[in-house]
Amino acid sequence: MVLADVQHTDDVERIALRIMKTLSEPIALQTHNPVVTPSIGIAMYPQDGLDADSLVRNADTAMYAAKADGRACFRFYNEEMNARSVEHLKLEEDLREAMRTNQLELRYQPQVETLTGAVVSLEALVRWKHPERGMISPADFIPVAESTGQIIELGEWVLKEVARHCVYWDSIGLASFRVCVNISPLQFNQPDLLHYVKGFLSRSGLDPQRLELELTESAIMTDGESNILKLSQLKSLGLDLAVDDFGTGYSSLSYLRRFPINTLKIDQSFVADMNSADGAAIVDAIIALAKTLNMRSIAEGIETEEQLAYLAERGVDLMQGFYFARPLYPEDVPNAIRQDYSETIARVRKSKE
Repeated sequence: MVLADVQHTDDVERIALRIMKTLSEPIALQTHNPVVTPSIGIAMYPQDGLDADSLVRNADTAMYAAKADGRACFRFYNEEMNARSVEHLKLEEDLREAMRTNQLELRYQPQVETLTGAVVSLEALVRWKHPERGMISPADFIPVAESTGQIIELGEWVLKEVARHCVYWDSIGLASFRVCVNISPLQFNQPDLLHYVKGFLSRSGLDPQRLELELTESAIMTDGESNILKLSQLKSLGLDLAVDDFGTGYSSLSYLRRFPINTLKIDQSFVADMNSADGAAIVDAIIALAKTLNMRSIAEGIETEEQLAYLAERGVDLMQGFYFARPLYPEDVPNAIRQDYSETIARVRKSKE
């Protein structure tokens, strides 16, 4: 879109907000009402470019910055974005090479059952060891994978690796346990997701009861009515479903009640903020909601005895965090699975009474 005779950036902001409001309205289709989350980039003449090519290129850069900031927003171009754009492109190329040359690895973080102290499940987490830059944070490369569509290939790789590791753990006689795998919004919105997961389970021979797919709150709420069917179809394969980082989005409780969800995962930002009245109230509410809806509750990011004691006292079902274990190499999982944290949990709870 080209705007002429613009007197001030405020005029552009007002138009951008109107566009976002219009595009964010639900689209009335026959069976469902999908919602679009627009990202808008803005470049101004003459400060951001003296010709059409430069202006379009810089507006495009600003649009990607808006996407990186969480979508459903607009950004004006600035010079700093150029540096970020170059870094983004470099990371994109390196990530493509990483997937081709096996630079990516999986780590597994234990999830401890509060009642028994047993490790009953693991969360699969992707790690990237760059040959020159060392370990690159998922916070840096996952958004790149999402914005370029590489997250689809990455997600398929994760599932294959999980299946391969489960075969190894079974071969050494390890007791069965759930493995939780994150599914990105882009993956979830793929029309052939059900077909792919069904085929994956068939090809790998993985018992579906061992698999839990973690979906973001925003992804499943984008088109709630339609996603009830999609989630039910996934659940019919025999696997479990979790809502990851619950409380950070805008769930409709009426939809949440109808979704075939097994687990609500309390975001670590709420766990870290439990020393405040508001933070504690949110955690209490999520645990109570999970109980009301007959779902499991799990708190992530537990790092202190105070956090453990509070969550255990409130009746959270599962706990995960550095207090118990950092993400582990696959070969370290057997020892972790055999850990019994019942005495630790009992001791901490008693000390905080």
